[in-house]
Amino acid sequence: MAANRSATADRRARIEEMRRAEQARERRNRFLTIGVSAVVVLSLVGFGGYVLKKQADEEAAKEAAAKAPIAGEKSWDAGKLGRNHVTTAVKYDAKPPVGGDHHPVWLNCDGDVYDKAVPEVHAVHSLEHGAVWVTYNKKAAAADVEKLKDKVSGTPYTLMSPVDDQAGAIMLSAWGKQVTVDSATDPRVDAFLTKYVQGKQTPEPGAACTGGVGADGMGGAGMGQ
Repeated sequence: MAANRSATADRRARIEEMRRAEQARERRNRFLTIGVSAVVVLSLVGFGGYVLKKQADEEAAKEAAAKAPIAGEKSWDAGKLGRNHVTTAVKYDAKPPVGGDHHPVWLNCDGDVYDKAVPEVHAVHSLEHGAVWVTYNKKAAAADVEKLKDKVSGTPYTLMSPVDDQAGAIMLSAWGKQVTVDSATDPRVDAFLTKYVQGKQTPEPGAACTGGVGADGMGGAGMGQ
């Protein structure tokens, strides 16, 4: 009898020890889970804060670029640039033009790249809508032209085309604004795009850059805007 009681007591002791060990494991697992969760949450919070700070820094940089003067930029009095819709030829004072009377239908300018000359009267209408027109002539290096094509094709409210008789190798034009650069890597390219794509100079901000005409003057769903 004594032996049986001793064996029973031993089994109970082992069972109790196993139960305590299992409880200890469960506590460790809970602590581990809580610890991992805390690390994940803190990491997400930290990453989220980093992303928000990065976005805020980028916005601040854009605002600073939009306010900063651009070296060598030429400006025209926007109040003296005609904005009448005409269907006849228009003689512009600048090459490429930076504003003035223009055709009732705009040139498509949603990152559109044209490999041949475009009608100025349509392109000027695009400038009125807040587009930046990137132009180049035969002085521009082929590598620069390709870089600019990539940049324009990924930027809404821009267009690009050759203008053989312009003075500079590469020129960027907005409504009443223009700058000449020698290469696609000139920091003024990004500065000009940042400042004038739908910039404060835009007479009709938010107006369409699609539904217009192509380089051949064909198409044009929109009229008189």
